[in-house]
Amino acid sequence: MTFAQFMQLALYDPALGYYARAQPRVGYSPGTDFFTSSTSGPVFGELIVAACVELLGAREAKDYHFVELGAETPAGILDQVPHPFASARTVQLGAALTLSGRCVIFSNELFDAQPFHRFIFRDGSWRELGVTLSGHTLTECELSKLSEAPLPDRAPEGYIIDAPLAANRLLDRIASETWQGLFIACDYGKSWLELTTAMPAGTARAYYRHTQSNELLARPGEQDLTCHICWDWLSERLKTHGFTEPTLDSQETFLVRHAAKSLALIATAEANRLSQRKLALMQLLHPAHLGQKFQVLYAERHTC
Repeated sequence: MTFAQFMQLALYDPALGYYARAQPRVGYSPGTDFFTSSTSGPVFGELIVAACVELLGAREAKDYHFVELGAETPAGILDQVPHPFASARTVQLGAALTLSGRCVIFSNELFDAQPFHRFIFRDGSWRELGVTLSGHTLTECELSKLSEAPLPDRAPEGYIIDAPLAANRLLDRIASETWQGLFIACDYGKSWLELTTAMPAGTARAYYRHTQSNELLARPGEQDLTCHICWDWLSERLKTHGFTEPTLDSQETFLVRHAAKSLALIATAEANRLSQRKLALMQLLHPAHLGQKFQVLYAERHTC
């Protein structure tokens, strides 16, 4: 099978999939595998609300519904966070999409959780990497057929591209729904130029108990699998569906640019001590932490 088919089973199989199992995955407690911006507590939600209000400008936030896609918890990032929206709801990974009216569609590490294909350039042509069962062991193999993907004509021998094609299809589904408003996606990714020239070993990796690994076939259903998304592909999909020219910022730049007043209030209110809220700000903004690791793609659609 293709690696994308294996990943679909490993992450989303209803009985054994990593994201289908009722267990904590995000945080610092024993048994978790990784942390993300939402691990910082309500500060992240507060800053996202402030950024949304600023981006909406003269439009009333009370006329918009906040929808978080791929939320790790039922309450999402706005749990215990005051907000001005008409409503706030979450759609967890794998659930059906029903979007309409005026919305703010938000996601945090949704697109990197989609299955991806793996390709390797060998002997002058691209081959697709797949997964086979050898006895009782899963092993990597080269497939006889190549999935359709916009691969470059040539590459160095052995160059690997992890192609997040399912992320494109997911964005198409989101944008095909009858809604208008803001689209905001926080994730980690690269440009197509970077993926095809600067990442010779690909970007695929596994996370288990806060340890990054290249053992992609180990512990199926028990570890997270991910790769960098392609920001160029998602930007083009947004424009195809009638969105304004998308903007891509680092998380640090996005929050400083669009939630500056809230940042200042937190810093001023707790200026004399290194509180948990200030530590959360440092984690979200500092380039050595999440400030540069994550990027934010955002755009608007005025009609649908």
